[in-house]
Amino acid sequence: MIIQSSTSNFSANIETVKSFLSDPRNLERLLPADRISQFEANEESCSFVVQGGINISLLLDQQHENTICYRSGAGSPFPFMLNICLTTQGVQTDGYVLFDGEINGFLKIMVEKPLKSLFEGMIERLQALY
Repeated sequence: MIIQSSTSNFSANIETVKSFLSDPRNLERLLPADRISQFEANEESCSFVVQGGINISLLLDQQHENTICYRSGAGSPFPFMLNICLTTQGVQTDGYVLFDGEINGFLKIMVEKPLKSLFEGMIERLQALY
């Protein structure tokens, strides 16, 4: 299942945005505080519990020129990739979240709308920061 957020514009250069997103400790600032608990992070990974008791673990996987890639870690309910894709617009940056998860049809019905809302919220919070 692939979910893509809308694209937003940030009033910061691409290096500033990439630096922020490449540190898993900063992801807490992009997550909805009222639906997330037990956030823990270091320079390579983060984990948290989503409302409903679902544990999510993200590992910083790799960085391409303009994409920061996270993958699911141990304890996540299904394998997935979470990419934050950026493009430079002079002194500004455009970006969106791209999720690619291996989710069966039954689970897809339950998680598609909440995940789309989560990723839209993440990109909106990033825009508010920059």
